[in-house]
Amino acid sequence: MNGPEEQTQRRTPSGRPDRVTVVAADERRPGPGTPGMERQEAFATDGMWSGLVRTEPGTVSGWHHHGAYETVVYLLSGAIRVDFGPDGAESVTARPGDFLRVPAGTVHREGNPSAEPAEALVIRAGTGPSTFNVDGPPPA
Repeated sequence: MNGPEEQTQRRTPSGRPDRVTVVAADERRPGPGTPGMERQEAFATDGMWSGLVRTEPGTVSGWHHHGAYETVVYLLSGAIRVDFGPDGAESVTARPGDFLRVPAGTVHREGNPSAEPAEALVIRAGTGPSTFNVDGPPPA
C-alpha cells in the first residue's frame, strides 16, 4: 500500500499517529512566558516549537534564551529590535517580511520600536525547554 492509508498508519516517536493537523487561531495556547511579550503556542513536539509572538509598541522584553533551540522569526507587522551580545551591546531590527535567526543559547531581548503592535511567526528546532528567562546578557 502506498497512499494516504499508509501515511495515516505511521507513528511519531511517542506512538501518536503521524497525521497532518491544524491549530485554529482560537485553539492556540499561551506559550512560555517572558515579561514584555505574549507568546501563543500552536505546536510543541519533542524537537520543535511554533507559534506567534506579540509585542506592544514601545515595549521591551526581559532577557532570555531558548536553550538548545535554533529560532527563526518571520515578522508579520510592526518592528522587532533584538539586543544581544556582551552587555547587550549589539542589535538588529527586523521589519514586516524580514526573517530573523537567533542561534541556540543566545541571550537576547526583543523590543518593538514601532508605533503598532509587532506580530511574528516563530519556529524553533531543538530539544528540552524552549525558554529560559535570565537576569541579563553576559558581560563584555
